[in-house]
Amino acid sequence: MDQVLKGQIALITGASSGIGAGVAKALATAGAKVVVNYPNPSSQSAAEGVLQEITDTGGLGMIAQCDVSKEDEVANMFADVVAKYGTVDILINNAGLQRDAKFDEMTLEQWNTVINVNLTGQFLCARAAIREFLRRGPKPEVSMATGKIICMSSVHELIPWAGHVNYATSKGGIKMLMQSLAQEYGDRKIRVNSICPGAIQTPINRAAWETPQALNSLMTLIPYNRIGQPQDIGNLAVFLSSDLSDYITGASIFIDGGMTVFEGFATGG
Repeated sequence: MDQVLKGQIALITGASSGIGAGVAKALATAGAKVVVNYPNPSSQSAAEGVLQEITDTGGLGMIAQCDVSKEDEVANMFADVVAKYGTVDILINNAGLQRDAKFDEMTLEQWNTVINVNLTGQFLCARAAIREFLRRGPKPEVSMATGKIICMSSVHELIPWAGHVNYATSKGGIKMLMQSLAQEYGDRKIRVNSICPGAIQTPINRAAWETPQALNSLMTLIPYNRIGQPQDIGNLAVFLSSDLSDYITGASIFIDGGMTVFEGFATGG
């Protein structure tokens, strides 16, 4: 992969596993110094493992513990990164989780946990990133954009998801957060976009792919007939973080093997 992000600092939330880890590795391969965020001490060893893979292949970075739903922890994380690297150029707003339940059985705790991490966490991190971009100003020798934010959304910002109302609601909110920020800060050359994954082979959706029966059932929803990999998302994140995509802002880009063309209607519904 070309070093299209050389000289840039990228902070990836929720990067100790899954999509976040794949994105961190891809951005490091593209030349960025990466900050591998993890949510709590129990995830530290996993974050260290991701960073080790990055440094073993010549990349550079650091780990940073932060619960993105906590305002003070977000502020401290950004302060630590700026103290070490001088600034942040790219934010990948990836941290997210699920607490699934039938809607009539869903607790307020399940609702709040998902909204607080998936949506409020993106607000807090995006606000901190934009404040840093505005403080630092343009760096034309590094990037045409003053700063880049990529929000990790989902096909479920478009597709309703019974049994996962809190999760789908958080992703619908991310769409409006992303577009509103792109509108508000475009004149400052801050680009904000969303990546909307479909089924990606990660621990969060293990039940959907860990048995042949589950995987075969999943394939009925995906015209391209394979499950996505974290590297697929990483490749798109590199493109959206680079000057190759300088005229793209306010966009939700679906990366789903065609899930959003609704495979169930392939034979007429």
